[in-house]
Amino acid sequence: MGEAEKHPQKAIPAAVQTMIVDTLGGRIQVSWDQESAATPMGQMVFFAAYLETTGLFDTWVEESPLHYTSPNAPQKRDVLGTLFLSILAGHRRYAHVTALRSDGVSPNILGMGKIVSEDALRRALGKIPEAEGTEWMRVSDNIE
Repeated sequence: MGEAEKHPQKAIPAAVQTMIVDTLGGRIQVSWDQESAATPMGQMVFFAAYLETTGLFDTWVEESPLHYTSPNAPQKRDVLGTLFLSILAGHRRYAHVTALRSDGVSPNILGMGKIVSEDALRRALGKIPEAEGTEWMRVSDNIE
């Protein structure tokens, strides 16, 4: 079975306005369709375009004091992106990260490979020394 047969494209009615938005995950076609299921964070595409233009997300990830030595460790971008999406979704507990795992759109928009588990996120953040993490977030807070 081909990819087109697995995920058939729904025709966009002529009355629906579409636009192309450049994001960290590439170009995304945005259209408003009241009948389709989509990401619960539909406006994320536009926020991701802002992050792409300013380079803020890339800088935040690159300057993070999170470092792995294991080749089996998750990608730093996936870990920090999961944290970022969780905060944007209003989550207050690690357990809420599980709700993001069904969102196949937002991680792609941020150029992530996947949403990591709540346990992987907790372990990763626990590896960041407090002083370095505090400085990283202070500097991030002052990026212009």
